[in-house]
Amino acid sequence: MSHTIIQPDGWPPARGYANGVLASNGTLHIGGQIGWNAAMTFESDDFVAQTEQALANIRTVLEAAGGTVTDLVRLTWYVTDKNEYLARQRELGEAYRRVLGRHFPAMTLVEVNALVEDRARVEIEATAVLTARGQSSDG
Repeated sequence: MSHTIIQPDGWPPARGYANGVLASNGTLHIGGQIGWNAAMTFESDDFVAQTEQALANIRTVLEAAGGTVTDLVRLTWYVTDKNEYLARQRELGEAYRRVLGRHFPAMTLVEVNALVEDRARVEIEATAVLTARGQSSDG
């Protein structure tokens, strides 16, 4: 098999998609995560709170695959209001550091009209490269 589906323990099965796909070369593709919890319930409509939850969901999928936040190489953010993103950058930075620390992969931010879940204000997808245990990433 050339890839493995990653499904965090305690999460309901994804319908029509995978939360994560780990390729045989160690590349982990994490599907877009939104600001709901493991039970697929929004605890807040606040942009920063949803962002923090989406990042925590990414970390959960990453850890379920055996990775750590330092394995992240790319994040793509989809936001419904870029002006709120810009206005709340300090709060977003604090939330980011609480979840992912000071590891900053390549990032892209795109403003979109809407997301599939009506209450979602942000969706973030990620790519990570998991180095085989015992191998150095230095080459």
